[in-house]
Amino acid sequence: MSPIRPRHASLGLALITLASPLLAVLPTAAAAEPTATAPATVEERRLERAAPQEILRRSGFDAVAADFAETLAEARSYAAAERAVVRHGSRLWQRSVDRAQGRGPAGGDLSRDDDRPLYWARLGMTLELRQWQAPFGLSEAARVKLLDRLERSSRGQDAIRFPAGKGMKRVLVTGFDPFTLDRDVRISNPSGATALALDGTVVRTADGPARIETAVFPVRWQDFADGTVERTLRPHLPRLDLFTTVSQGRVGRIDVERFNGAWRGGFPDNENVSRKETVPVSDPASQPQWTATTLPYKEIAAADTGRFPVYDNTSVTEIPAGSSAPVVRPDGPTPGSTARAGGGGDYLSNEIAYRATLLRDRLGLDDLPGGHVHTPVLQFGAGNTTEVTDPDFVRNRLDIVAQVRAIVGVAAGAR
Repeated sequence: MSPIRPRHASLGLALITLASPLLAVLPTAAAAEPTATAPATVEERRLERAAPQEILRRSGFDAVAADFAETLAEARSYAAAERAVVRHGSRLWQRSVDRAQGRGPAGGDLSRDDDRPLYWARLGMTLELRQWQAPFGLSEAARVKLLDRLERSSRGQDAIRFPAGKGMKRVLVTGFDPFTLDRDVRISNPSGATALALDGTVVRTADGPARIETAVFPVRWQDFADGTVERTLRPHLPRLDLFTTVSQGRVGRIDVERFNGAWRGGFPDNENVSRKETVPVSDPASQPQWTATTLPYKEIAAADTGRFPVYDNTSVTEIPAGSSAPVVRPDGPTPGSTARAGGGGDYLSNEIAYRATLLRDRLGLDDLPGGHVHTPVLQFGAGNTTEVTDPDFVRNRLDIVAQVRAIVGVAAGAR
């Protein structure tokens, strides 16, 4: 399920990286004729398969896209369309959080902890927005801006709110969408499920209560190059007491990744796009090859947090200074080396950890604990090759979510 190659790619948080073109987009003036539609993406085309439709139906999320389309059809201006996008995107995020945390009706027999209804319902909404024929002039760039607002609002990225005052620690946790869906379209991502389960919750720590806010990120290289991580995290990092990015990693274990590398290894993303290059960030002249976790990895690894063993992972793959061939180092990078994989690999989990910790360092937040945690691969029960869920699948996801919650509590309470 995970694209981790041995000691390499896996899934799985400077100033804002390459300036996003979305920030400069302005809607066009009104026109008499409806605008052209945009083609469906690779991700959206997977919606036609049976498993995504079953997941939506069994969670009660099967009407989300149609409801959005109905509202969108009433929009007679860009401003009205933008309001509809933000309202429905935010509603989808909150509904997904509420479902995961036991509020309101389940909407079907699919386990409440399931992250997949959010993913597939969002894709249904983005598809409707791409195919919408606006009754006013809507440029391609303006449609992209609306899509960006929909992505951010439905991922919780613009809904991060911490209480004012003292006495409550502030913790930010991020997760990811499902991925490798052409391998198995039924896949769930426990990091996304963790984000839904933890958003807005309070955990008790050895050092007092901690409020957790969360967000989910796409599995797409281009979004990261456009600065989605930095844009989401930068307003909050200076006020945090702890952050951790979370993604799915290896089978049967949890890893606290010690080092993150400035390299994209090329594994295809959810759009089946590959990128093999240095991680693109702003001010590349000052870009380090490596960043390091400041999470309390010793305390996390030593604590009894759940049934999966927890490791302090110090391995990396590097090209040593003066060499041209990559080698695996079990104890971190050597001086002057070039990154080829962090402990978390060379995929987007490594990249989100690299970007988040680079942002931490560039903001001068040396004392802020932050880094990356890899969950176990979420596995279906033995012999299940067709059903969208089973008891083992649900139990494994619930255990992973509970253990990440416990790890956050240990990390937030460590001194």
